[in-house]
Amino acid sequence: MSYDNTKAVIEALLFVSEKPLTYEQIRSVLDNLDTAQINKILEELKSEYENSNRGVRIVQIAGGFQMVTPPNLATFLKKLYKQRNAERVSRPGLETLAIIAYKQPITRHEIELIRNVNIDGVIKSLVDKDLIRVMGRKKAPGRPKVYGTTRQFLEYFGLRSLEELPKTEDLGKLLDKKEDQDDSKESTQTD
Repeated sequence: MSYDNTKAVIEALLFVSEKPLTYEQIRSVLDNLDTAQINKILEELKSEYENSNRGVRIVQIAGGFQMVTPPNLATFLKKLYKQRNAERVSRPGLETLAIIAYKQPITRHEIELIRNVNIDGVIKSLVDKDLIRVMGRKKAPGRPKVYGTTRQFLEYFGLRSLEELPKTEDLGKLLDKKEDQDDSKESTQTD
């Protein structure tokens, strides 16, 4: 592998790693490099990031190396972090969102009949997160609002369109997986 490719691999490893990478971990991926070569590449990367005033830096921490953000960008990251935390969807929210996604347009009452619980708070939360929106009113007594998903819903779940929604029989497994991922992210952020 060429020097540039090796450098790119180390950079990618640092980028995806949630914890500091040790020389041993890097060497286990790039078995042809010794510690001196790895250190030389890491120092070059550190210099490149600092000299070009990039939004990340490479630091040596806790016996390894990690990509971090410079302290002067902390105020911007705090704003994003608040937004990201606000975007977490609870299990009742995911269940309600699934019903809306598969049966839209649908009224609050129709969702409550399916879930058999009051969903006023859940609906408000999903609207606030811009995952659902009022699509209009049903031609029925009282003209209740009907809800549907938004573009933000597609982005949140990584879908190009509603046609990419999984089959309903696979939905339970996917909800459990999404909840596990959210729990894992939350525990990583608090460590």
